[in-house]
Amino acid sequence: MKNKSLVSINDFTREEHVRILELAGAFENRPKQKILEDFVVATLFFEPSTRTRLSFESAATRLGARVIGFTDASSSSVQKGESLRDTILTVSNYCDIIVMRHPKEGSARFASEVAKVPIINAGDGANQHPTQTLLDLYSIMKTQGTLDNLNVAFVGDLKYGRTVHSLVMALCNYNTTFHLVSPLELKLPSSVKLSIKERNLEYHQYTDLQEVIPKVDILYMTRIQKERFSDPLDYEKVKNAYVLRNNMLGDSRSNLKILHPLPRVNEITTDVDDNPKAYYFTQALNGVYVRQAILCAILGVVD
Repeated sequence: MKNKSLVSINDFTREEHVRILELAGAFENRPKQKILEDFVVATLFFEPSTRTRLSFESAATRLGARVIGFTDASSSSVQKGESLRDTILTVSNYCDIIVMRHPKEGSARFASEVAKVPIINAGDGANQHPTQTLLDLYSIMKTQGTLDNLNVAFVGDLKYGRTVHSLVMALCNYNTTFHLVSPLELKLPSSVKLSIKERNLEYHQYTDLQEVIPKVDILYMTRIQKERFSDPLDYEKVKNAYVLRNNMLGDSRSNLKILHPLPRVNEITTDVDDNPKAYYFTQALNGVYVRQAILCAILGVVD
């Protein structure tokens, strides 16, 4: 993995995914180590972010790295008309690795082709979000004791949800049964569903959330992403399509865990937070350990 960009979850093999999870476990046990003191990490966020940006910066800082970058395109020379190519080529001179979020699909792949240093994709439009996927895998492994032969439900925005796209692709390596819950307008794209079909895995599609809850080990909730809709009226039609309430979990499996990439809007009511099956805030914490593992693996300070 040394010097290798992470743009798509498929850029790393199943074996490399497993190694990242092993390293994350080690960092969870000992998160503060000064093993990146000689490195500079650039975080370029052309699109707003809280958890991803802060967890990357926390991961880097806990390991002794210096962090540079910007949190909004308006605070960079992009505001003056600078191209993405020129931004990446320039920032490559100042750092050892770039973490980038950008609203345009394919931007991270383009950046990896022109950059002088490895690129980590922190989300490119509605395409992929591979580091979120790895922390999701870590969360599933921790709560279920395995990644194999699980029933996993994805709920909400399956069309534009880049976290969903990446996680579906990754779980195709583990004989997963997929339960896809969405409005008809927000169904999983055919290009992502092809990954399931190519592995001859089982999947089921629903429009009713309550129907799927008793059947699954992982319930992966997502918000309906207002920013992905060009027409506000289309968003208004589906914005409250699925709301998970605590009283809906009575018939769920004892091992069920509820995940969410966050931020939450109204798709999980706050009365779910105290249920032991709610795991989304711990899931966010897991992101620090997983991103420590990813940084160290790509920078070559761990085997």
